[in-house]
Amino acid sequence: MPGRSHPEMTPSPSDHFNGKTFFWPGGRSERGFLDLIRWKFTSRTTPWPIEVPLPARTLPPAPEAAKPGLAVTWIGQSTFLLRAGGQTFLTDPIYSRRASPFAWIGPERVLAPAIPWEALPRIDWVLLSHDHFDHCDLPTLRQLARRDHPGIVSPLGYRTLLGPLGFRERIELDWWDERTLPNTGGAPAGAKITWVPSRHWCRRRPGATNVRLWGGCVLEAGGRRIYFVGDSGYDDRLFKDIGRRAGPPDLALIPIGAYEPRWFMREAHMNPAEAVRVHLEVGARRSLGMHWGTFQLTDEGRDAPVTALEAATKAAGLQKEAFEAADPGYTLQI
Repeated sequence: MPGRSHPEMTPSPSDHFNGKTFFWPGGRSERGFLDLIRWKFTSRTTPWPIEVPLPARTLPPAPEAAKPGLAVTWIGQSTFLLRAGGQTFLTDPIYSRRASPFAWIGPERVLAPAIPWEALPRIDWVLLSHDHFDHCDLPTLRQLARRDHPGIVSPLGYRTLLGPLGFRERIELDWWDERTLPNTGGAPAGAKITWVPSRHWCRRRPGATNVRLWGGCVLEAGGRRIYFVGDSGYDDRLFKDIGRRAGPPDLALIPIGAYEPRWFMREAHMNPAEAVRVHLEVGARRSLGMHWGTFQLTDEGRDAPVTALEAATKAAGLQKEAFEAADPGYTLQI
């Protein structure tokens, strides 16, 4: 049976909603069909390995509920396990073999989930950035809802997509909405979440472009502030504004992959050099690079984002540990 949901209604027109569809206020972020055809016919794709060995990792204990602390583990793509304040959060979970609406075709993962399903702890809240298949994987979401009955936080417009899955509670937020999440599992205090803009777009089928909103979120839990960017192109005002309005994060989770060719990708996906600018402009204490090395979605080589990130951090005068590519299965504790 579907879980409890906060009241939902069609939002009023705004600077990013025209009454029917959402949009990026600075112009279009999505590309049209002719652009897609041009890319596919001019593509110079660097081959990826079929499979990447996964190092054995043991998930360390979570921080004590009553003490400050955050443990963050990269599972792959944009999926992170976050444990703080006695609660567990999972961002954009995908455990499927393909990032696709079909089990038999579409981008296939070369990196298995770094935390096996059976080793994944009980999840209290899912944080969903947008509806693209490598972020919003319905088979994984359905399994999570059945196994753990968590709550889920998403942007506006996901009632029809997520409602039948059976989540304990569904919360939909507009850009800059704030909410204190209900306590779960004996947590001493509810986490606070602020939904923030990103420069991106949504579509799961033809004719349904931008019928749902997208975005990132700033989560405050366990005495730590975590900024999950979701997917985004770079914008020279957006990230300064997020740092100012939501506060500089202790940790930012920033996409660094799926950026070539730039003429096609730059409006919706940042490259590693732009990701470093985001790290600086939002005022992050530390950052981890995500959205790389799991599914081949674009033209760059699998390890190109890591090499480019190292060069960009060095050029910016940052210490290497200030902004690193996330390591599969490794747990960072801050």
